[in-house]
Amino acid sequence: MKLVIDCFKLVKGAGKSIGIYNLALRVVRELAGENGARGGAGKNEIIVLGNAKNRKDFDVEGVTFMEIGKNPLNKLTCIRWELFDVSVLAKKLGADKALFPRGYMSLLHLTREYVIIHDMIPFFYHEHYRGYFNRLENFYIMWRLKASARHADRVITISEASKRDIMKYSHTDEGRIEVIRNGYNPIDRDAFIADDASGTAGTDYIAAMTSPLPHKNAEGIIKAYAAYRRLAKNPLPMTVVGIDKEHVKDCETQGVTFIRYIENENELYRLLHNAKAFLFLSLVEGFGFPPIEAMQTETPVICSDLSSLPEVAGDAAIRVNPNDAEAVAKALLKVTTDSALASELVKKGLKNAERFNRKNMGDRYREVLFDEV
Repeated sequence: MKLVIDCFKLVKGAGKSIGIYNLALRVVRELAGENGARGGAGKNEIIVLGNAKNRKDFDVEGVTFMEIGKNPLNKLTCIRWELFDVSVLAKKLGADKALFPRGYMSLLHLTREYVIIHDMIPFFYHEHYRGYFNRLENFYIMWRLKASARHADRVITISEASKRDIMKYSHTDEGRIEVIRNGYNPIDRDAFIADDASGTAGTDYIAAMTSPLPHKNAEGIIKAYAAYRRLAKNPLPMTVVGIDKEHVKDCETQGVTFIRYIENENELYRLLHNAKAFLFLSLVEGFGFPPIEAMQTETPVICSDLSSLPEVAGDAAIRVNPNDAEAVAKALLKVTTDSALASELVKKGLKNAERFNRKNMGDRYREVLFDEV
């Protein structure tokens, strides 16, 4: 079988989500791994359509990488590509199936087309933060997501929560939607502990992760921490990764250190590992990797009880209403003062993270893409 995977529009650091880029990369490498292990003699041929900017990541053993000689950052080029050109090329290449990791399939539908829809967050913004993004652009994205979900031969999504949202907003038949949860990159404990350059080893503090985007609920984190400071006799400081102080300038920020971005992964993992607790209060997520990363670093997790986070965190985290600052504050106080509870959460977290290993994800993608007729 010949599978074409459309990665042309993927450029690391461009666009609103690095998650889509990383998932596409994991899927390509998992599918390529088996092909490469068989020396290219397998029955499945994989062609990756990419660009000059992502060749170094996607051009791997087990796939044929085809560099498209167009600018993946030009909006008009990309619109024409995803609406028409990619389907024509897939047909020309003799593809049996085409996979679209970005959530949008072609209008032409010239091959069997499988689309990965990560989430329906643009609809969340349309309902709750209308005007935050360019309305015309958001309308186009919503239209494309709905059309892709309705007309794809198969829709793949990353959580049951996203599946429910796809059915709600696109009225897609449940039988055409397959949930394949994300697989994580294993964290090398020895690597992030060996050389503690972060300067946080042995320091008691709370770690949190967010972003300036409203659905990441940065203000909710800061307000909950302020409530915790009022509640605790000896409150711990908090380090927040993902925003600057100016993003929450109307909130009380005493005791909070802001780190806009940590480029080195091991530095991030050390910061998580050395924390007394990890806080993640997103309002909506297609999946939500940060709690799984914190669990791998043996840190107790407190997370939102909304969207996909309950199914991702399971019983390995304290789940809270992200809009209830007092409830979050009580959870922070409990986790940071009850060592038995913290130890239990660490053990459960490590076990829970194992559910999302990359091999399980790769096996499921192989089943859906190569075994289904």
